[in-house]
Amino acid sequence: MESEHHPKLNPVRVFQALHGNSVENEENHTSLSEYHDYEPRLEFDDSELIQTAGLAPLPPELLDIPEEFLEHSASDGTIEENFEEELARAPEVYAEISGSSLEDDNFADLNGTRLIEVVGDDEMGRRIIVVSACRLPPSKDLHPDKLLSYFMFTLDKYVEQDYSVVYFHCGLTSKNKPPISWLWKAYKAFDRKYKKNLKALYLVHPTNFIRIVWQMLRPAISVKFGRKMMYVNYLYELKQHLNLDKLCIPRAVLEYDALLLSKNPRAAEMAKISNEHPEKPLDEGDTKSGPIKSLSPPPTQQFGVSLQFIKENNANMVESIPPVVKQCVEFLSQPDALETEGIFRRSANISVIKELMRACNRGEPISFNNDPHVAAVLLKTFLRDLEEPLMTFELYDEILKFQTWSHRDKPRQVKILILEGLPLDNYKLLKFIINFLWKVQDRSCLNKMTSSNLAVVFGPNLAWPPKGQMSLQAIAPINAFTDFLLENQESIFII
Repeated sequence: MESEHHPKLNPVRVFQALHGNSVENEENHTSLSEYHDYEPRLEFDDSELIQTAGLAPLPPELLDIPEEFLEHSASDGTIEENFEEELARAPEVYAEISGSSLEDDNFADLNGTRLIEVVGDDEMGRRIIVVSACRLPPSKDLHPDKLLSYFMFTLDKYVEQDYSVVYFHCGLTSKNKPPISWLWKAYKAFDRKYKKNLKALYLVHPTNFIRIVWQMLRPAISVKFGRKMMYVNYLYELKQHLNLDKLCIPRAVLEYDALLLSKNPRAAEMAKISNEHPEKPLDEGDTKSGPIKSLSPPPTQQFGVSLQFIKENNANMVESIPPVVKQCVEFLSQPDALETEGIFRRSANISVIKELMRACNRGEPISFNNDPHVAAVLLKTFLRDLEEPLMTFELYDEILKFQTWSHRDKPRQVKILILEGLPLDNYKLLKFIINFLWKVQDRSCLNKMTSSNLAVVFGPNLAWPPKGQMSLQAIAPINAFTDFLLENQESIFII
């Protein structure tokens, strides 16, 4: 088994074997740039590793990076003398971590660092989890075991559905970097539960260090997992895949990206072109530039507008249910669709979803081509694109208090929130969706979607803050609140 056999890795020999052709012989990793070959000289690159290996130095234009971006120091033992022994002990050491029971209070000191952020869904309906190395606390203040536990604790909330990870490498220095052997331990700790639904791992601003470590660990890493890794040399390349406005990119990363672009005129020109030609809005025929919300939407539009707008422009709308929601639910209520394993957890082809959204906004008939995942993603997208969340901004802070209510008070408090706090149109649509989701979880023996699984998927699409990104601390009460709605829908929705 993978956990019982470890390659004999001698770091110096590996580096010598890589000398002169480390990049040329590297397994073809997906990269968003054909021409980029510059490596940011951060402290967490290969400078301390290549002293004996004689690897080629960095390009001269990157050697004059200002001191505020760098903090040079001698080797601090990143490559331990007992490196191979550490690798062999990894499964044993981290089996206890992966099986431990943890709560949010265990990580009060890390929650405020914004080291890990969950920033909603990408265009394919997948959660985006952002890890920023520049926000890692100093190693002397953070034990590697606790760091790994924090990563696992966060991912545990999302691994049951498709998700993507963005890792900003900028800012990893000798003061906050974990040992190299920790990377292998982390890989072993993140078992299949974490890897199977990971769809993409974007490594932003990679260094020679990352490429070299990959060469060292590649014999023990599955090919399938390797294909999910993507090198992203500049932020404009990441823009081709994700909406950068959603990521809340740290200032240090933005400044470093600007510095790299200043060193590469060709890349700077490509970034300029990318900024001048942003992605077209959903209704491409309505405008040639600018966001769709700055224009007066056509009366047929259903995505990106309010429930009131849809109601005012659909005289035949039944019980305040938008036509696209009704069509999605009717299709998904068919037995074959209802019993589809992983329904609402799987993503769909983004081009198909965008075309359906455009057709819907133009008032044209839509077809799901007998694909339940397309209808499921379209329903989630509709909720996520509402001008105001279905649970309204006004109730957001109250929902965050859900877990502080006593078990006895929860039924009464939730009823007050739903029956008295929601506008009537919001109430009717919420009731319609929750009633449908109850049917979904009733078939969980076949579709594997329990009420808690559905709550994880739908919670962040029903409530989000009026300003900024949803914090990690807010996700748990929102999901718990949604789970409570699903479990008690018959007693809550009485009209």
